[in-house]
Amino acid sequence: MARRVCRVRVLSPMLVLVIGGVLAGCGPIVYISEVTYHASDAVDEARAAHADKYSPYWWTRATQYLAKAREVAPYADFQGANRFGRLALDAANQAIAEAEIAERTPSKRPPDDHPGIAPAKDPDPAKDPAPAKDPAPARSPSPAKDSAPHVAPGKGAP
Repeated sequence: MARRVCRVRVLSPMLVLVIGGVLAGCGPIVYISEVTYHASDAVDEARAAHADKYSPYWWTRATQYLAKAREVAPYADFQGANRFGRLALDAANQAIAEAEIAERTPSKRPPDDHPGIAPAKDPDPAKDPAPAKDPAPARSPSPAKDSAPHVAPGKGAP
């Protein structure tokens, strides 16, 4: 009887480890954790930090990776969806960091967010339009061959 109790005590933790390992590696379970919770929450935090305004590159990257993760998941490509979810999470975290820096330091903002700075030169197309290419001097086209009429061999001139 002591032997049987020992087997049950060893078998029970082994069974828990096997079931836990199967569930931890299961694609949909990891997808729910990675994409639905972590990446989606990070993109929402980036939106709250105004990353779309202050960090447009990382914001766009995060939203596009999140959309791609949600796009490939219905096709049961959970490995790809989880990879895109991790990329979206990383991009969203980078967007949050850049947005926080840009909010504190105006010089770190994107170029079109400086309303008081004028461009170096305002181009006026009415004054000096830029030609597509330099104009060629006017000259008559040169003939490809002599200007004599073509005569087929064996026939006389018309």
